Amino acid sequence: MALTLSAPPPRWLEDLSSGPVTTKTKQSFPDPLGYQVASRQQKSSSNKTVAHPRKQPTADEMDTLKLKKAWELALAPAKQLPMNAIGMYMTGNSLQIFSIMMVFMLFKGPIQAVLNIQNTFQRLETDTNRQQMLAVKAAFVGCNLLALALGIWKVNGMGLLPTTRSDWLAWESAREPLERAYFVPT
Repeated sequence: MALTLSAPPPRWLEDLSSGPVTTKTKQSFPDPLGYQVASRQQKSSSNKTVAHPRKQPTADEMDTLKLKKAWELALAPAKQLPMNAIGMYMTGNSLQIFSIMMVFMLFKGPIQAVLNIQNTFQRLETDTNRQQMLAVKAAFVGCNLLALALGIWKVNGMGLLPTTRSDWLAWESAREPLERAYFVPT
């Protein structure tokens, strides 16, 4: 029978099985203001940490918080306008799939947002803040109308809006013979 000797386990395996070494080092700098280590916290007689219950907000405070959140939601479309304007400028005025998709998305988002306005603000509206929510909803609609105006500006820049006289020449030339037939000078 052959005698086989096994190699000792590597050092890293021994270090893993022994667990972390806990040595207490002295800090050379103080703790930041307001920082408390668990051992320094107030302890009750049963050696448990005393948890101070958080005070529940009153109805007026909740209405104020809901109104602040509603204003954040209402002004969110206005915060997107500069980025959308840069995107519209960068796509150029030629008719390409990328610019057409950007314009489509620019029109689709505000229209959907205005149609879903009740669902957007439903969880924030209460009986006591209903009058204030009307102003919030009006601001939301106004910000979305600004986004639509940006889309109209882009469509006009692409030449898709009939705003010049040359866009209407086909109808003007067809109208002239009719005017001569009905208005005979005497």
